[in-house]
Amino acid sequence: MILRYVGKRLLQAVPTVAGIVVIAFFLIHLAPGDPIFALAGEHGDAAYYAFMRDRFGLDRPLPEQFFTFVGRVARGDIGVSFVHGRPAADVIADRVFATALLMLTALAISTLVGLLLGVLGATRADRATDRVITTGVLGLYAAPVFWVGQIAVLLLAFHLGLFPVQGFRTPGLDAAGLTGVLDVAHHLALPALVLASQEIAAVTRLTRSVLGDELDKDYVRTARAMGLRERVVIARYGLPRTLLPVVTIIGTRAGYVLGGAVIVEIVFAWPGIGRLLLGATQARDMPVLLGLFLLVSITVVLANLITDLVYAVLDPRIRYR
Repeated sequence: MILRYVGKRLLQAVPTVAGIVVIAFFLIHLAPGDPIFALAGEHGDAAYYAFMRDRFGLDRPLPEQFFTFVGRVARGDIGVSFVHGRPAADVIADRVFATALLMLTALAISTLVGLLLGVLGATRADRATDRVITTGVLGLYAAPVFWVGQIAVLLLAFHLGLFPVQGFRTPGLDAAGLTGVLDVAHHLALPALVLASQEIAAVTRLTRSVLGDELDKDYVRTARAMGLRERVVIARYGLPRTLLPVVTIIGTRAGYVLGGAVIVEIVFAWPGIGRLLLGATQARDMPVLLGLFLLVSITVVLANLITDLVYAVLDPRIRYR
C-alpha cells in the first residue's frame, strides 16, 4: 500500500519538477549577460568566440538548445560546466555533502530546541518564562538570516573566539579520525545555529500554540484528575497530537531552509551548493545552474513526501491509498 502511494506521488511530482526546470531554463537563457565570457574570457577575438559558441552549442536556436538539454537530462546528463570544465553533475555532487550536513544539523537543532521551548511556553502560559520565550522567538523570526549570521560572526567568532570564522575544517589539520570529526563539528556549529534560528522560532511558536490548546481540553483535565503527573500528561496526551503539525511545518519549510543555507554558506564560506550557486550565477554557468534548480526541486518534493510518510508513523489511523 505504501509503495503504491509513494509511486503515485513520485509520478505526480514529475510534471512539477519538469515545469520548474523549463521555467529555469528559459529564465537563465533570457537573462542579460553572455556566458561566452566565462568560457573564453573577455579579451578573445571573434573567431575564438565563434569556436567556443559552436563547441558548447550556444550558437544554436534556443528551442534546439532546450530540446538538447531535455534529451541529456533524460539520459542522466546535465552537461559540462562552463567554468570547471567537468560534468556539472560531478561539480554539484562534490558540494552536496556539505550542504546536506549543514541542513540536517540545522533541522535537528531547530526541532529539538523548538519543541523544548514550545513545551516550556505552553506549560508556563502567561508567566515570565512564556513571555521571555515568546519575545525571543519573535525576534529570531523577524531577523533576516544574513543579519543573524553577521552578528554571530562578529560576536561569537571575532570577539569571543568561540568558533571558527569560516570554512569546513582547519587548513593543514589531519582530517582522519576523531580529531577531524571534531574539527568539522566545531566549524559546523555556528553556521548550523544561524541557519536553525528562524526554524527554531517557527517550531516554538507552533508547538506552544498547539500544545497550549491541547492542555486546555477536557480529556487532559480528566487525566490530571486521575492523578497523572504533569510530565506524563504532556508526554502521553499533549505531545503526540502536537507532533503532526510540527512535522508538517518542518517538511513544508524544507525549501526555506535550503534557501537559507545558500545565504549562510556565503557568510561562513561553507563549501556547499550555496557558494556554487553564487559563482555559477555570476559566471552564467548554465549547466550547473540548471542542475542546481533540478536538485532543489527534487529535494523539496522528496521532503514533502517524507513528511506525509512520517504521518503514518506518528498516527497509525492514517492510511494511504
